[in-house]
Amino acid sequence: MKTISKLALAAVLATGVSGMALIAPATAMAKKEEAKPGLKLSPDVLKAAQVAQPAIAAKDFATAEPALAQIDAAAKTDDDKYIGAALRYDLEQQKLAAQQAANPNAPLNETVLAGPLDVLIANPSTPADMRGRYTYRRGALAFNGKQYPVAVQYFQKAKALGYTNEDLDLQIVKAKMESGDVKNGLADLDASVTASTAAGKKAPEDYYRYAISKANGAKLKPETFAWLQKYAVAYPSPKTWRDVIVTFGLQQNGVVTLDETQKIDMFRLMRQTKSLADQNDYLEYADSVNRRGLPSEAQAVLKEGMASGKIPASNTMAKTLLTDTATAIRNDGPLAGLEKKATTNADGKLAAGTADAYLGQDNYAKAIELYKVALSKGGVNADDVNLHLGIAQAKSGDKAGAAASFAAVKTTPRMEQAQLWTAWMNAPTA
Repeated sequence: MKTISKLALAAVLATGVSGMALIAPATAMAKKEEAKPGLKLSPDVLKAAQVAQPAIAAKDFATAEPALAQIDAAAKTDDDKYIGAALRYDLEQQKLAAQQAANPNAPLNETVLAGPLDVLIANPSTPADMRGRYTYRRGALAFNGKQYPVAVQYFQKAKALGYTNEDLDLQIVKAKMESGDVKNGLADLDASVTASTAAGKKAPEDYYRYAISKANGAKLKPETFAWLQKYAVAYPSPKTWRDVIVTFGLQQNGVVTLDETQKIDMFRLMRQTKSLADQNDYLEYADSVNRRGLPSEAQAVLKEGMASGKIPASNTMAKTLLTDTATAIRNDGPLAGLEKKATTNADGKLAAGTADAYLGQDNYAKAIELYKVALSKGGVNADDVNLHLGIAQAKSGDKAGAAASFAAVKTTPRMEQAQLWTAWMNAPTA
């Protein structure tokens, strides 16, 4: 028997390039190698391997193929079979690389790697530090072949064997989700994100977007909303906030179905996070609040949109709305008269409505006062009022008061809206 260093071969397979030196058949060299821990090869196997290795390195596939066939025929021991599989794996990788170089757009049949990988994974002669790498590669083959449950098994085994790769956790998650196990995939991804955060490392933005897409696609509404919140907190940019709010309730098949009044509070959050994107956002927002009897807020939104250039100065609808809001503000007059009536009414409905008007004028102190009056008198939807009270408090700078008001909102979808406002309030840019 002759020997060859496992470490030399391992280094080769780590790169996919045949650079290991198979020992010469000289007696002195053989004795030197026998003294080292390594592979003990049958003479016929060693002889064929000495032909195959340089042929693979030179990309001389015509010479390498029959030499490998000789190894397969002569292999008797685990070491013999190991060297045969290792060289076969190397040869197939070289052939695939040559095919891709010749035609970059042609599909590659990587399944030819499965056979040698299976042998390498199972063979007791495979170095322990390489077994995890081979197992991971086998999982990647299964994933690319859309054999997702099989990929999960190989990826998890590779991890258990100590293989490390910064994308391995996400690959396990993706394999689980693609196999239909979305809930467990989301749980694994959440654990990965939590671990990264605890270690002071921010998880990539793509993790959040992937989780939201998969959860929403599987109609897992609680999970979708949870990831929307996480995303808004982790990456609180205007683009993020717009995506979060639209996915939550401003698109068809959103996480929740909102009525017009509830949508207004989402437009308010978009305004607060500077995520109103274009004239359509501004005009829908302004038209909605104007029809709800809040012309001051509608006018302010329109002016902001025009000042930013997102509403063209020539926009007919904007011009009409500005005229209508100006007329309504003039006809309504000061809110002081309504405020006085609100404090004497039997229920809190007028107080809540007047508070909404003050909120639209950015008069947060008055709005807060009247929302509290409305809650004390009753006869109103407490969740609506508490949400609006929280918004007024948050915008006035009273975060503690706002947190308490938002926490008092208990029913869907107002509760989730309150949680989004809380996420905005607690985000780094809030």
